[in-house]
Amino acid sequence: MNKSSQYNINKVMSAVKSVGTKPAVIVRRGLWARGIRYRLNHKRLPGHPDLVLRKYRTCIFVNGCFWHGHHVEPDKMESTKCCRIPMTNHDFWVAKIRRNKERDREEQRKLAEMGWHCITVWECELKPSKREETLESIAFTLNHLWLQDHCAKSVSYPEREEEVQMPMAAEG
Repeated sequence: MNKSSQYNINKVMSAVKSVGTKPAVIVRRGLWARGIRYRLNHKRLPGHPDLVLRKYRTCIFVNGCFWHGHHVEPDKMESTKCCRIPMTNHDFWVAKIRRNKERDREEQRKLAEMGWHCITVWECELKPSKREETLESIAFTLNHLWLQDHCAKSVSYPEREEEVQMPMAAEG
């Protein structure tokens, strides 16, 4: 590899950002439009989740398919439909993606031990054809989690021997 191509690769790779990515912004706007409020990149939680929803005790990670090896088996590490592993410096990329997947699993395990729910949203799930379905699925999951955590417990009361007919509030 000559100096100029290495310089170009370095320039391109240094421009890759981890905060405020297009997929993360799509998820943020979709949740905000549905009335779901959040905090961004909470530094005190393991893994610095992209979105933190304290009301739901949930962290949302918006992962790029390439960087986090979507649909890539850890033991095979072969290219898939949404994650193409480069042939140039293949061993480096395999090791990097494997480390990323292991780190993601470990961070989510730590969050679960702390009582947090984790949702992972993949970049390929935010393509225009699947975007609304994905955002609705996230909103449904969040509402389901909230109901599980906050619903009143049903209590069975003993039946009374004499039933007293009470008028309905609207009958008055």
